[in-house]
Parts: sequence; C-alpha cells; structure tokens
Amino acid sequence: MKLQHYLGGLEGLGPVSTETRVFVEAWETRIFGIHTAMMALSPQLPLPQTPSTFHTVWTWADLRKGAESLNPFDYFKFRYYEKWLGGISEYFIEKGYITAVELNALTEAYYEEPGKPLPSGGDDAIDNRIIQYLIEGDSPRRDIAVTYNFAVGDKVAVRDVPSVDHTRLPGFLRCKTGTIETVYEGAYTYLCDTGPDGIGAAMAVYCVRFDPAEIWPGNAEPNFSLYADLYAHYIGAPTAIVIANAA
Repeated sequence: MKLQHYLGGLEGLGPVSTETRVFVEAWETRIFGIHTAMMALSPQLPLPQTPSTFHTVWTWADLRKGAESLNPFDYFKFRYYEKWLGGISEYFIEKGYITAVELNALTEAYYEEPGKPLPSGGDDAIDNRIIQYLIEGDSPRRDIAVTYNFAVGDKVAVRDVPSVDHTRLPGFLRCKTGTIETVYEGAYTYLCDTGPDGIGAAMAVYCVRFDPAEIWPGNAEPNFSLYADLYAHYIGAPTAIVIANAA
C-alpha cells in the first residue's frame, strides 16, 4: 500500500498549494491533449476506425495507475501534470511504442535545442474520432443485472482489501463502519483490473455515510458527515468484516 492512499486526515504534510489555474505551464496543455487522444483512440471504444497506430487500451484508470505507482517520495515531489507525464511515458515504453533509450535521446535533443520544431502531422479521421469521444464520453455504467446486498440505512464495514500500485479505496476508511446513504442503479466498471484490490468488472456501487469522529477520534469537527462512493467489493456486513480483520 502506498502512502499517497492514506492522506486523508494526516497533518503536517507541508504547505498547501492554492494554485487555481488549470494549466500553469504551456506544456501541460499538450500532456492533457495527449492523454485525451489516447483515451479517444483506445481500441475497446465503439467509435469509427482511423489510421492511428495507437492500438492498446488506455483509460483514466491506467493514467491513475501510472501516477500512483511512483515511489511516494517522487509522487509528492512532482506536480500534477508531471505525474501524468511520468505515467504516460512509462506506458509508451511498456507497450513498445518507444524505448527508454529513444525517449532519453529525444529529451536531450530538446534540452539542447528548445526551439527545435515538434513533429507535425494530423488526420481528419483521427481528429473526428477524438471530437466524437469528447462529445459522447465513456460512461462506466453497464446495463447488466446486478445483485444489491445492501439497502439504504444498512450498516456496513469497509474491507481491508489488498492493493499494490493503485486503489479506489481511501486508506482512512479501511476497517471503518458506515451507513448506506444511496444505492446507485445499474452496475459500474472501473475500466481496468486493479488486481488483488478487487475491482474492474461491473458491480454495484453504494454511497456510504461515515461519522468523522469514528474515522479520526478526538480530531474531527462536530455536526458533519463524510460520504464516499464505494464499489460493492469494498464493503461487507460489519460482523463479518470485524471477524475477518481480527483473524
């Protein structure tokens, strides 16, 4: 489990950035564009074929996995889009689009000559698919039959599921109990498999209400609740979870 999954409620982590600009530097817009194009051209989407050579799956989940797999010291050292750049670069190397040697050589070339022209190109079919993707999006909801094990008002406990590089379960909620606030209709996928963390396939999702005084005893303000949308795999009956965690 990575430290960055456990930030909720931690104090003394250093100054908090109050930056409100979406993009601080011009290069960040290009990274956002690359990520968007990769999602739009991902082959599992039911969109028109294009001559793009991008042929592997890329989703928001893959981006998050790439960023969170960083060493925690690097994770906190880099800015938001620097983490994106690291995750995307590692993905292109892992999938064979470029080698680390080639990437380092190109990086050095632009360091030595910052004004060096960027590669040019473009294709109307590719541009049109990206535009269609931006309009239609890619919903995680799947219209399949799903079993709801809990109803509004039920008490539940959060599992302490194993995870490696990436999870959608905040660390501060593990082994805590809460109350079902909303049962969302339909089933929801996470777009990629998180391995031992247990999500990926479509399943029920619940909004769970927590008492902050239980999560952070003696260090929580009164008269408010904390809400979290959690996949069904992350929660269970309180008695069963307590027994499992004790074992």
